[in-house]
Amino acid sequence: MSDTAKPSRSHAASSQRLRMRRELAAAAMELFATKGYEATTVDEIAATAGVARRTFFRHFRAKEEAIFPDHDDTLVRAQAVLEAAPPHENPLDTVCRGIKEVMRMYAASPKGSVERYKLTREVPALREREIASVARYERLFTRYLLGHFDEAAHRDGDDDPLLAEVAASAVVTAHNHVLRRWLRSGAVGDVEAQLDHAFAIVRRTFGTGFGANRLASPEPGLGTGTPGGAGAETRREDEVLVTVARTDTPIGEIMRTIEQALRD
Repeated sequence: MSDTAKPSRSHAASSQRLRMRRELAAAAMELFATKGYEATTVDEIAATAGVARRTFFRHFRAKEEAIFPDHDDTLVRAQAVLEAAPPHENPLDTVCRGIKEVMRMYAASPKGSVERYKLTREVPALREREIASVARYERLFTRYLLGHFDEAAHRDGDDDPLLAEVAASAVVTAHNHVLRRWLRSGAVGDVEAQLDHAFAIVRRTFGTGFGANRLASPEPGLGTGTPGGAGAETRREDEVLVTVARTDTPIGEIMRTIEQALRD
């Protein structure tokens, strides 16, 4: 068997699995909307989708899972973004890119996402399932940020691990805030632009706090969190431009300093 045949078969099986999960989810949504969540049985969901009961349980453990068919695959895609991150990208930026996979999942089916949102507001069991799904993303992003810290080097007064956990929570919270607002509006508007605006706020709040000695280089203009001194200064090391700035230095001043150093 050729090496190219294996990935092709694996991709086909994955696509077939996701298609069946979505068909079961559509059947569940239809029944929940017409009969009510409590009155709907797994057998009815399977019959509406045209499959056997055992097929349903190959894809979902319970009926409350049936309206979240894409979370498993989206979690895999988000993790792939983290694993493929450029070595010099700020990890906070990487996490922001990773969680965009979640937003794209919802944006791929705006009408269905709005209906699902309304249903989760009405059914506590579905709401609890949604919260559990969100927690999986938060754990993934927290582990990623914490992975940029040397736990053996942790010392008293070092708040970097705390900031990593808080920043991961902030990214997830910003995403969920934008998502809920978008769904309440009927999925109207450029949700990715709204998300970028929310992430910019998170970066301004947490992007300066990470220790520069353990994280990848921070974004230009966000500063390094280096104490002491005022304003921003730069120095060249071979072909690398190093910028040192206080966290309270205005971004405009930092950018002007960098631009001047590049011209010199």
